[in-house]
Amino acid sequence: MPEKDLYQVSLKLILKNDQGEILILKSLDDNGVFSGFYDLPGGRIDDNEFNIDFTDILKREVAEEIGEVKVSIVNKPVALGRAQSHRLNSRGTYSRVLYVFFEADYHAGDITISEEHLAYKWIKLDDVKIEDYFVSGILEGIKMYLDL
Repeated sequence: MPEKDLYQVSLKLILKNDQGEILILKSLDDNGVFSGFYDLPGGRIDDNEFNIDFTDILKREVAEEIGEVKVSIVNKPVALGRAQSHRLNSRGTYSRVLYVFFEADYHAGDITISEEHLAYKWIKLDDVKIEDYFVSGILEGIKMYLDL
């Protein structure tokens, strides 16, 4: 019988502005499979956040990654994606991540990216070839989101 797989969970935000664009974050050059591609605001759930609402976790991640901006998050997932890390974990296997995507509206505030990303930009998903911007589980989730 196969062993059950273990996944880390990462919450991602599809943050839209008034023009229908979404905010994307340029990945670091040393970020494995994501090098040269873009990410979305969000991140993994910390071990002390088990009983915290997903929207509150996303608000923490938003503040860490793009600064003190005003957003309204819909408390209902809109897509899923999966990825495998390029780094070995403590079990000697590659960590796997389940991405859970939420939608949100950007209202105000200056975008101030953290050292986790190189740059940011706003794009209209319908106007670009998404494979030029996203890979792996982020691409899978964006495709699912567009199929809604």
